[in-house]
Amino acid sequence: MGPSSTYPSVPYWSPIPVFETIAIVGATGAVGTLIRQMLAERDFPYQRIKFLASARSAGTTVEFKGEKHPVEELLPDAFNDIDLAIGSTPDEVAAEFCPWAVERNCVVVDESGYWRMDPKVPLVVPEINPEAALAHQGIISSPNCSTTQMVLAMKPLHDAGKIRRVIVSTYQATSGAGVAGQRDLERGSRAFLDAEDYEYETFAHPIAFNLIPQIGSHKHEGYTSEEMKMVYETQKIFGDDSIKVCPTCVRVPVSNCHSESILVETEKKITVDQARELFAATPGIKVVDDLPSGSYPMPKDCAGDDATFIGRIREDLSCDNGLAFWCVSDNLRKGAATNAVQIAELMVKNAAAV
Repeated sequence: MGPSSTYPSVPYWSPIPVFETIAIVGATGAVGTLIRQMLAERDFPYQRIKFLASARSAGTTVEFKGEKHPVEELLPDAFNDIDLAIGSTPDEVAAEFCPWAVERNCVVVDESGYWRMDPKVPLVVPEINPEAALAHQGIISSPNCSTTQMVLAMKPLHDAGKIRRVIVSTYQATSGAGVAGQRDLERGSRAFLDAEDYEYETFAHPIAFNLIPQIGSHKHEGYTSEEMKMVYETQKIFGDDSIKVCPTCVRVPVSNCHSESILVETEKKITVDQARELFAATPGIKVVDDLPSGSYPMPKDCAGDDATFIGRIREDLSCDNGLAFWCVSDNLRKGAATNAVQIAELMVKNAAAV
């Protein structure tokens, strides 16, 4: 969590009516590449676009809308003429560049974890709390990938019956650990099959043919930092600290798409049929739920899709007002790039309405 004392001090924030120049920060990374693709696919409005990255990537080129564009080094003056920036960088980079941008009257949609719990920074999933984004002071945060798909699934149930408690176990893909995590899965698997040694880059234990029940560092009473993100971010997004969340986060040998086994307990009973209808009526959710025919969400079927998929919907046998379900989402899309672009689109629509 970024300390609020480091947040740039500005006397007021004036909304920009038109975002003429936009920038992608971390443009050469996996999520940055998807953001570029999505801005082109969704015909995001702009007059000029810049691509920023570390000194290591500066001077290279990236492709956008069929043309090659230079990558500029991420420096304070790079934001002098930027109205809106979408950033996907490590936390320590976001801690530095976001204040540079805000001081130059640039709105930042930040994918990192650094600013999420800062009380001055809204944490936004557009389908859930779009109004929060409009109260920004220059920085808008996008949640952790494992949180995003869970809260989207929670939203219709919370509206209908008020969720008291959530128990969630995640099955998180190696793409969540970046390109090096992907390499570890592929090369580690080959080495395992060939009975050869492999030195892992990202994971403390072999991920090939294995599960690692730790994502992040030790954080709080036996919970990891990834798990506590799910607790705190969920409560902030819903604006409700009474929602209790018990998470267990596990890295699995799957290339892409996070899966989650979710159990919710509500104040008002919601039947399986009602839950299925609520899920199906929620923008951004697709229901795939036919157990007898073996139809349910699986990572191999959900990759490359912006939706959050839900199946295996059933009553919890251990409590009266409980529902259990299975949730799968492409963590690089809705869990990262898609949500950030949707926030940016929300800001454009609001600016156009001013």
